[in-house]
Amino acid sequence: MRRAGELLHLTQPAVSAAVAALEERHDARLFDRVGRGLALSEAGRTFLPEARAVLARVADAGRVLQDLAGLLRGELRLAASQTVATYWLPSRMARFVEAHPGIDISLVAGNSARAIAAVLTGEADLGFVEGDVKEKLLHSQRVGGDQLGLYAAPCHPLAGRRVRYKHLRDAVWVLREAGSGTRNHLQAGLAGLGVQLAEINAKLVLPSNGAVLEAVAVGGLVAAVSDLAAESRVAAGRLVRLDCEMPKRNFWLVQHRERRPSRAVAAFMAALDK
Repeated sequence: MRRAGELLHLTQPAVSAAVAALEERHDARLFDRVGRGLALSEAGRTFLPEARAVLARVADAGRVLQDLAGLLRGELRLAASQTVATYWLPSRMARFVEAHPGIDISLVAGNSARAIAAVLTGEADLGFVEGDVKEKLLHSQRVGGDQLGLYAAPCHPLAGRRVRYKHLRDAVWVLREAGSGTRNHLQAGLAGLGVQLAEINAKLVLPSNGAVLEAVAVGGLVAAVSDLAAESRVAAGRLVRLDCEMPKRNFWLVQHRERRPSRAVAAFMAALDK
């Protein structure tokens, strides 16, 4: 309740009173007290998606009013997979902010699944992901791309050798987590080489490109990451790119089909095409 009050610029008692009034009005307990904290009750978990939908509609209404002021004021909320958020999107965001200083931009980085979920729930106006988008409520368009590569430390036995089917199966791997575009693309790339993801010897699963690359640099592991992510470590001599080609992959912009884009959203999308 205290953290909610801070976000809403209200006191903790005011937030507690509002929740209590809502519970009393509908004769439903939304929270259970667990120890010294609060947890959503069954009714609260059921109500949560409806509450988020209401907030998304409020945000839509706010963007309509922002549009009346042109691009002098506004907000742009982005969600992106880690590779896109770290290596592709920041320079484009910076150019847009320079051209439209009145627009506030926020970016949440996660994996591709998290970015898609943020657009579906209305937490983000636009999402940027690395894999194909199959949600019917989302429209997607290609905005860029990169190349996935296999990487290892310079001392690894596969460094400098042509990597073949047997090497892929026998190597010890570190993977990105389920739901990441990098992992999905690796799975597709391995399938093209006749290897299933379940066949490889994966000893570590880590939640970011940086963590994966640091683990690989120790010496005994192989990983698949974007060439963009590995570039600086290769230049520093900490990693080498193995001789095994993965197919290129696309970056996709996703937006909700049923939500009206604000002028800020439309302007940012137009800037990506330049």
